[in-house]
Amino acid sequence: MRAVIVAAKGAEAEVREVMEDELLVGVGESGTVELDVLYSSYNYKDGMAINGGGRGILQSFPIIPGIDIVGTVTRSEDPKWSAGDTVVLNGDGIGESLHGGFATRARVRPDALVELPEALSPERAAALGTAGFTAMISVLQLEDAGVTTESGDVLVTGAAGGVGSVAVSLLAGRGYRVVASTGRVEEEGDYLRGLGAADLIDRHDLSDELGKPLQSERWAGAIDVAGSTTLANILAQMRYGGTVSACGLAQGMDLPTSVTPFILRGVTLTGANSVNAPRTLRQRAWDALAAELDLEKLDEMTTTIGLADTIPYAELILAGRTRGRTIVDVNR
Repeated sequence: MRAVIVAAKGAEAEVREVMEDELLVGVGESGTVELDVLYSSYNYKDGMAINGGGRGILQSFPIIPGIDIVGTVTRSEDPKWSAGDTVVLNGDGIGESLHGGFATRARVRPDALVELPEALSPERAAALGTAGFTAMISVLQLEDAGVTTESGDVLVTGAAGGVGSVAVSLLAGRGYRVVASTGRVEEEGDYLRGLGAADLIDRHDLSDELGKPLQSERWAGAIDVAGSTTLANILAQMRYGGTVSACGLAQGMDLPTSVTPFILRGVTLTGANSVNAPRTLRQRAWDALAAELDLEKLDEMTTTIGLADTIPYAELILAGRTRGRTIVDVNR
């Protein structure tokens, strides 16, 4: 089998042939389903894993990066899955502490798998990947918190990235008025409006300077991939009773805020965790993605690269120079 390997902490990633027995390293008794990998996808976390030998993402070595898999079952010790099933796996430790999707074969935990929805091809499921899965979890969190299309504007940060692009499209498709935040307003304006954004703001308006704990009320809901100062300013700008779904830390993992937005405005801050999501939530999110997402828009936001391209691509995604979603065709 062929795979991307990070051999040790700080080591450079390389693409090479791997003995299939190496798949057992770090998996133990939890990995009871074997797959032919069809596609993976490229996420910000994958770029962090590859660029610099882990950057705090990788938890064991040697390891195969790639936090997403779309594949075909070849053998299963669990009765829920049979040879020939096409399945999707997002997170669950793969590409971090367990071998991931940047390989032609995989051995994974059965409870983390979801059957590929009939409405999605393997390529489109890979295009969605963890980013699309996370975006859908965040949208569902806003829905469950009572944020409706009549509540007011919904903000999406990092809107031209993977999570942001899918989130903008999903929210607009549900009828929300979406405001997209990006550091490339002129460059990506037409792209984001095409996904359904009603308005755009420069990310620097939120990220560069920490404002007062309470600011003018602007947002009924928000999906944030940045954290740090950006998230603190968003919380300060929430309308009374609004909800923020935090799903990333592109700016930082700190949160320089106070309890003021929560006490005086009843703001809710919730987190979208795709890695440890229970199977019921995984199925709900994937069913909703298959039912709601405009597949033509998904295709327009998707780029495909080969396995060898995953190493130089890390620099691009970490520098914020990618758009939308990226499929990794592991057999190319």
